[in-house]
Order: sequence, then structure tokens, then C-alpha cells
Amino acid sequence: MSTTAELLKGAAELFPDEVVTQAHVRHLDLPQGAGRFALITLDNGLDHTKPTTFGPQSLANLNTAIDQVEKEAAAGEIVAAGITGKPFIFAVGADLKGVELLKRHADALAIGKGGHDVFKRLSSLAVPTFAYYNGAAMGGGVEVGLHCTYRTVSKALPAFSLPEVFLGLVPGWGGCALLPNLIGADRAVSVIIENSLNQNKQLKGQQVFDLGIADALFEGADFLEQSLHWTAAVLKGDTEVVRPEVDRGEAWDAAVARGKAIADGKVHGAAPAAYRALDIIAAAKNGDLRQGFDAEDQALADLIMGGELRSGIYSFNLVQKRAKRPAGAPDKSLARPVTKVGVVGAGLMASQLALLFARRLEVPVVLTDIDQARIDKGVAYVHGEIDKLLLKGRVNQDKANRLKGLVSGHLDKAAAFGDADFVIEAVFEEMGVKQKVFAEVEAVVPEHAVLATNTSSLSVTEMASKLKHPERVVGFHFFNPVAILPLLEIVRAEKTDDASLATAFAVAKSLKKTAVLVKDAPAFVVNRILTRFMGEIQNVIDEGTPVAVAEKAVEPLGLPMSPLVLLELVGPAIGLHVSETLHGAFPERFTVSPNLKAVVEAGKRGFYVYDSGKPELDPEVAALLKQGDSVLTEEQVRDRVLDAVAQEIGLMLDEGVVAEAQDIDLCLITGAGWPFHLGGITPYLDREGVSERVTGKKFLSPGIASVPV
Repeated sequence: MSTTAELLKGAAELFPDEVVTQAHVRHLDLPQGAGRFALITLDNGLDHTKPTTFGPQSLANLNTAIDQVEKEAAAGEIVAAGITGKPFIFAVGADLKGVELLKRHADALAIGKGGHDVFKRLSSLAVPTFAYYNGAAMGGGVEVGLHCTYRTVSKALPAFSLPEVFLGLVPGWGGCALLPNLIGADRAVSVIIENSLNQNKQLKGQQVFDLGIADALFEGADFLEQSLHWTAAVLKGDTEVVRPEVDRGEAWDAAVARGKAIADGKVHGAAPAAYRALDIIAAAKNGDLRQGFDAEDQALADLIMGGELRSGIYSFNLVQKRAKRPAGAPDKSLARPVTKVGVVGAGLMASQLALLFARRLEVPVVLTDIDQARIDKGVAYVHGEIDKLLLKGRVNQDKANRLKGLVSGHLDKAAAFGDADFVIEAVFEEMGVKQKVFAEVEAVVPEHAVLATNTSSLSVTEMASKLKHPERVVGFHFFNPVAILPLLEIVRAEKTDDASLATAFAVAKSLKKTAVLVKDAPAFVVNRILTRFMGEIQNVIDEGTPVAVAEKAVEPLGLPMSPLVLLELVGPAIGLHVSETLHGAFPERFTVSPNLKAVVEAGKRGFYVYDSGKPELDPEVAALLKQGDSVLTEEQVRDRVLDAVAQEIGLMLDEGVVAEAQDIDLCLITGAGWPFHLGGITPYLDREGVSERVTGKKFLSPGIASVPV
């Protein structure tokens, strides 16, 4: 049987580039004469922008620190021990870079066992142990504290979570077994399943305390000092820690059932992690921790060797790393400063853009439109949204006044845009209208001003073709709702110059958007893929497959909403318009559904009514549908839809619409909310064998979003 040290030494050899966390032990005398105390501080020697993680060598260092503390406890040299983190960071869990490198189930099992073996020593010392959550704590960072006897948390703590299920893992170092036994199954399900699947929602310090995860809550400024005073009071018996009894009856089973309903609603059985976590929580009802830890080890190893986690890590890397260094973007030193922004149009989209530019760039933003009433309405919308931010405490009164002062409107484009550095149009999606707007704007803006279009499907090159200076026109395509979806497709037209493009990327960064460079091809990336996806669903319905079967067919993808609910959100008229644009460009692959046309002409806002609270086919829409007699099964529908999407992605990569398949996935994750556990779409198509069936090869190299060979 390998010792923990041997296990970790073997794992460390597999991961030579680990950013190693040290575990420093220092001794101090507790207040009120409570005795001598050993404090372990986790620190990787870097500032708070590089959070502390646990790779194999880091776990080995913590193990060595516990060796020392264990001896001191056994010898009666200390009365208690504690663990805390460097400034602003407690610890954020396992080092995922190391997990990516694992190729064998046995190595994955060793990582699970290694973490458990080290952490559980904290609960078996001869003295009480204390975790002081001083800063961000996630995953294994949360779990190491759960193994301690007591926990305190800082009010200033910004982020606390068990995000494993979000990535395709389970909390595998004690989280699934310990947390429900500490705070009850229902609250544990909220933290482990619900928050994780809700875009990895984070808890603040107060919530950690309210849930009963921590026994005491202190201000951030003197958090450690207060925690040590509290520790002394607990050890002396002056403060008693009372925790409510955990309900191990029907409430436990009900909590697990609730967790399953949440998982079904989010991933529709398509991703195993949530269900594995729920199995462990269900089994933890009897309080047998050893059995729980063994189950965690097994689940962790199985999931590390599965596609979902690899796709989850791939997604995480796309959003955290690739998004920060957009492929193909020009040198940022070429970007020109933007001190004033113009917005052509004052409708809802234009007003959302004006609000975003004012909030993020904090420069004057001027709206124009065809009459004063529309302009006034647009400015009033922005001011109203700033008031809402004030009410929610997101901005203070001074900031609200300043932001409102930045946003104004003007009927005269020359007066509005004469000194603007960046002007974006958000007018009706019609080429003639947009060309006319750009001609008017070009006549009044300074020579250096960038002209941006928020078009979702029209040619930016054609839009710029009649201008004197087409080189300063760039596509700047946002996704609705603008405040929530991070993606910004930046389109380089045929004549766009590097300085205008660099300025567009710099503005995108200031707007805190994920910018992806795309070629000026019909509908760019997200709308082209979604239109092909939706078009195939529409085709099978038109041919005769019942609506419910077509919708259910793609449930295993675990998408945020079904295709026809998405169509409702986008608006059937916009969906029809984009499909007509793409049909014009690629008539052999993109169809225009006569049934969708009929729905739009009838003025319907979608296919469903919600009288019962659930979507049901609108009887009026059902009466409009003219279907053929070719009825497919769910599996046949799914194959057709996935084949169509794979074909379209293959063609887009051949055309150079984006640099690599990774950019397509980044676009779908950040612009269409496609799940992390799919890795966007290409890892899923690779894993299911669709890519090779359709294009003859996989989209990604082995080891990218999959287990290395």
C-alpha cells in the first residue's frame, strides 16, 4: 500500500510545471492566555492575481506541515492549530493544469486519494483545528476547511464556491460527504449543485456564515486578529459553538430529489457530474465519512478520465485565457484613444449600447435619431437604467449623476459627432439604410474616427463600399441582452486597416467584452451556426416530425433553452430575416421555412403559449403549420441537426471565418450560452463521432478537450 507521500511524489512527477504552494508553520501565543497555537499559511509566493492552488507538490508541502503540527499536538506543545491563506486568497482548489495532463485512471485516483489523505489529517489531530477563510475559497480550498473542527469567515470574502459540477467534476476532497453532514442536505445541494449549475454562482462571506458553513463572521480589516480572539474564547469555553441538528429523515431524500430536478432542468441527463455528486450526497445520509470519501475518490477518477471534465477545462481555458488574447488581433499599440462615442439610433439596442459605453468607458456618449421624441426616449431609458443601478447599490449617487451627465442626445449629426472618436450604428437591419447612415456620419466625423456597425448578418464590406474611407469601418456585433452576454464579434471588412481594428479591440476590452476576430462572411459565427441548427429543426418539422419530438431530440446537448424557446427570445421575424440572408448566400444549405414565414405573417411572437406555466404549442400556430408526412425519431432528428452543424463548422474553418475551432467554441459559450460541459460544440461533435462522419476528421487535436493519448 503506497503512503500518501509516495502517492504525491508519483503525481508530482507527472506535473513538472506546477505553481507550488508552500505551507508555512508559525507559532503564536493566543490572547487571554489561551495557550500556544500553530498557524499554517498557504502561500504560492505570488500576489493575489495568481491564486493559491493544490497540485501534488503543494499537497505534499501541506502534508509535511501537518507532520510537524501533529508531533507538537501529541507532545502537548500546542493547544490548537489553524489554517489560513495569503492576503485576499484562502485557496482556490486543485490545479486544473495538472488534471489536464493525467492519462491513466490510476493516476487520477491517486490525486483524489492524495487530497483526502492530507486533508483528513486535520480532523484527526490531538487538538482542535480552525480554518480561517480570509479570502477567495473554491473547490479544494473550501474542502480543506471543512475537515477542520471550526471555521471563521471574513465579511470581505468575495467568492466562495464548490464549482466542480460546473466543470464536470464532483467536490472530491470531502465536499460531497462533509458539507451535507455539516449544514444539511438541502443547503449542501444548493451549494454543490444549484449554484454550480447556475453559471458557477459565488457566495459572499455573510452567506457562508448564514448557511452555517462558518461558525463566526468578522470584518476584513482585522479578520485574523478577531479570529484568534474568538479561537481563544472557544478553547477556554467562554464561547460555545452550537450547530443545528441535521435532519437525516425525509428532508434529506427530498433535497436529493430537488438536486436531481435542478440537474435535469440544466443538463437533461447529458452530463454525469451532477448525478455522481447527488449519489454521494444521498449515500452520506448515514454519516459514514469513510465510505463517502471512497465514493468521492472513485467519482473523481472516473470523471477526470471522461470527456465532460476535459471539455469543462477546455471551456474554462477558452474563457479565462484565449478570451484575453484574441487570435489575429493587431498590435494594441496601434489603437487610438476614444474620448467620445456616438450612437446612431435611439431604440432599445442603441440605448443598451449607450448605457454600456457610458458605464465602462466613462466618456461622453451622444445618441442621434430621426426625431427628437425618439432621442428623448433613448436618453430617458439610459437614465432610468442608471437609477436602477443606484437603487440596487451598484453605483453611488455621485457616480449615478456623473454617468447620467455623460449621456445626451442630439438631432444634428454634425453637432453630435463632430468630435467623436468612435461611432456605432444600431439602426434597422437593411443595407440601404445602413449605407445612408454611414455616408451621413462620414461627412461630419473627424478623419481618425472609427465607424462601427452592430449588424448581425449583413456584409460590412458592402456597407463600407461607398465611403471615401472604407478602411475605418469595422463590424462590432453585440449579443442581446448586451449587459449580460460577453461576446463581441469584431468583423474585419476587406479594407479595414490595422489602426481601426486595434481601436475596436481596445474598446471591446474596456467594455469588458470577450472579443473574437471574425471574417466578413454572412452572419459571422454565432448566427450562422444557430441558423443552420434552427434551420434543420425547422426542416424536420416542415417535413412532418411533430414539434415536441424535434424539440426533445436536442435535449441531450443540455442547451440553456430549447430551439423554439430560443426563437421566441430572438424574435421569429429576426430569425426569418437571418435565414433569408443566409439562404441568399448559401441556398443549397440554408432554407427559409414556409411555416416560420406563416408564423411571422400572422404576427405571432413564438410557437408556444404559457397558460399552464409550461410551454405548450399555441393552437393558433398549430393551425398555421403545414407539414409533410415524413416523421423522424428523436435520434434521427439529432443526427441530422448535428451533421448539419458539423458540416457548417467545417466549411467556416475552411473559409477562414475564424482562426481555429477554439474560436467557434468561445463564441458559442459567450454569445449563445452553450454549456461549459460540451466545451461549446466541437469537443462534443468530436466525442460523438459526428466530426469524422461528416468532415473526415476531428476538429481538435488529441489531448485538447480530451484525455491525452
